[in-house]
Parts: sequence; C-alpha cells; structure tokens
Amino acid sequence: MWVRGVEWLAAAAADPRACTGDWDHGKGIALLEAGRLWDVLSVPDRLGLLTLDLLWRPGMSVPGPTLIDTAAGRVGFFLPPDPSAGWKGADLRYATKGAWVAVPPPYRPARFLEWLVPPDGTGTLHSPGALAGALRQADGALAVLAPLCGR
Repeated sequence: MWVRGVEWLAAAAADPRACTGDWDHGKGIALLEAGRLWDVLSVPDRLGLLTLDLLWRPGMSVPGPTLIDTAAGRVGFFLPPDPSAGWKGADLRYATKGAWVAVPPPYRPARFLEWLVPPDGTGTLHSPGALAGALRQADGALAVLAPLCGR
C-alpha cells in the first residue's frame, strides 16, 4: 500500500524521482509545494490529536493524510487545494499555493515528522466540512478541560 502513497505524495514534487531519492538516501525529508494536489491546515498538537480522534470513528471512512511534527508541536491535515479557504482561529496555519511543507516518506518517520495517517495513494484528503466540525468540537472540549488541567 505504501508504494502507491509514495508515488502519490512524490507527484507534488517538481522532480518526483529526486523526491523519492531524498527520502531513501538523503535526510529522509522532502520539501513539497502546497496548493497543487493538496493544502495543509496545521494546528497545535493537542487540538490536532483530539480532532483526528473525532474524525476516526468506527463506521466512518479513514481520514485523509495527517502529519505530526513533534518538534513544533503541530498536526497537519491534508485538504483539497483552496487558496481562498477561510481557515481562521487562534494558532491555525494554512499552507496553500506558494507555501512549502516538509514531509517524510509515507513508510517511516524522519526526524520529528511522522505520519499519523499516511497517504494511501488514492488521493483521499480530509473533507473541509468534516474537519471544520471536528475542530470546533475538539476546541470546545479543550476549553472545558483547560481549567481542570491547570491551563
């Protein structure tokens, strides 16, 4: 399965062959341009992990590719490209055309980057509507829990 994921993800590179070479023989990370095949919404890790949990429920389809950066404390959700997307909120970052995203290969972590849901090669991405709903629900839950957790 990961072979199709590698091909799909590398297709976002200017030179897909060089991209896969970087993954296999280089630093294990490739810089890929957002905005052509996908965009990425990056959120703080606590919010992102809870959101992913809400999206990944029994009976629901597997969510789209999701990446965690443990050094930066961020979770990135891969969405259909939409340069006019109105993602707003505290500490949300939206990468679209002109932005570059560091990604490891779908088959292993590299440094601080790891796939929570690797691309499967089908082109499946997160649904913006479902992601927005899960983010609102997760944000509400974290707001309720914050006083209990001393934050």
